[in-house]
Amino acid sequence: MHIFIITDIEGISGIDSIEMIDMENEGYKTAVKYLMSDVNAAIAGAFAGGADRVTVLDGHGTGSNFIKEELDTRAEQLSASKYFKRPIDEWDIDAVFAIGCHAMAGTEKAFLDHTQSSRAWFDYKINGISHGEIGTQAAFFGMADIPLLLVTGDDAACAEAKEFIPDVMTVSVKKATQRNKAECIPSDKARELIFNAAKEALTRIGEIKPYKIALPLSVEVTYTRNDYCDSAVERDPTLKRCGRTVRRYLDKPTCCRDLEWF
Repeated sequence: MHIFIITDIEGISGIDSIEMIDMENEGYKTAVKYLMSDVNAAIAGAFAGGADRVTVLDGHGTGSNFIKEELDTRAEQLSASKYFKRPIDEWDIDAVFAIGCHAMAGTEKAFLDHTQSSRAWFDYKINGISHGEIGTQAAFFGMADIPLLLVTGDDAACAEAKEFIPDVMTVSVKKATQRNKAECIPSDKARELIFNAAKEALTRIGEIKPYKIALPLSVEVTYTRNDYCDSAVERDPTLKRCGRTVRRYLDKPTCCRDLEWF
């Protein structure tokens, strides 16, 4: 059984302020330590649950957050370029875990809520429904009948995951006190919960269904400013534009980049 794990950093245990995810801040060194602890707990849980192969992707920013020597040696790390370009029909995996998630842009009581770009993106929709990064990942893999089994992050991210996939397993490791601050559960407790959830998740393959969206589909982004929209249309003149929103239509995405090309 092959499990694919995609990570972000905002929903990792122990990270309780926006300063900690700034690479120039001293707290970032601690943040990536927590990142490795959470992802290793998920890897260990997957193997304990019966996986014979685990692939992981550092999905935050440019994908340069992992401390490679601390990654569980049983797991294989996938590069971001291969993730975005690999055709959907070539994904030889059985299920997905999303570790360290955050809620979509505009979510109240959410730690570091955003969708892709906190600076440029105001809203992102698939078939007219707002999606964050959790829903987008679930939709992409769902088109290949691959389920998202486990989501970890703050309370808001976990609630959002269940809106799209009611039966998905979740582990909440923190609660926002304001957009840029959070209260975290103890990291050792978070790792225990993630390990146990990852292990149990493999018993629920077949029960937790893939997130399916109707095809063909429309994908659109509403930007925070018109100049971001101007740039998007310059890059791709085939986009349909209305004010600060650009839209494209797809018969079927062939790779993840088709959903996140903006």
